[in-house]
Order: sequence, then structure tokens, then C-alpha cells
Amino acid sequence: MPEKEKFIKSDLARIDALRDEDIDYSDIPALDESFLEKPLVHLPKTKSTVTIRLDRDVLEWFKSQGKGYQTRINALLRAYMEAHAKA
Repeated sequence: MPEKEKFIKSDLARIDALRDEDIDYSDIPALDESFLEKPLVHLPKTKSTVTIRLDRDVLEWFKSQGKGYQTRINALLRAYMEAHAKA
């Protein structure tokens, strides 16, 4: 086992052994109801399922880039759309 991995595992064991009352939260501001007024998570827009005809080599290239190829295609189409949107 590499030295770094041993260090991480021993550190995780130490953290797991901590009790809640032993954790110092003094540097974290208290949260109140206003915290929930502006969520930090931005949910993605709803997407539509479509059928699109792509050249085989284009599709294979995107797939060869790994998981998330449809998201990357969408991002490129969005960038093109935004670059050509009428102001």
C-alpha cells in the first residue's frame, strides 16, 4: 500500500473515532432560516429527449471521450446557440 494511502486511511480512522462533542465548530458561522432562502444548489433545466442524426464518426468521437458525451454535445450546442443569439 502506498505511503499516502496509509496516511489517508489512518487519518480517516482518527476522524471516524471523533465524537460530535469533540468537533470544534467555532470557525463556522451559525445558520438561520435565511440560509434556506437562497439555495446553493442550482437544479439543471429540464431536458427533452430527441432523436438526432449525427455522422457516425462524430458520434464515435464524442463517445470515445468517455461518460457524459451527451452532456458535452449539449454544452457545445448551447455555446453555439448563445454565440449566435440575437442581442
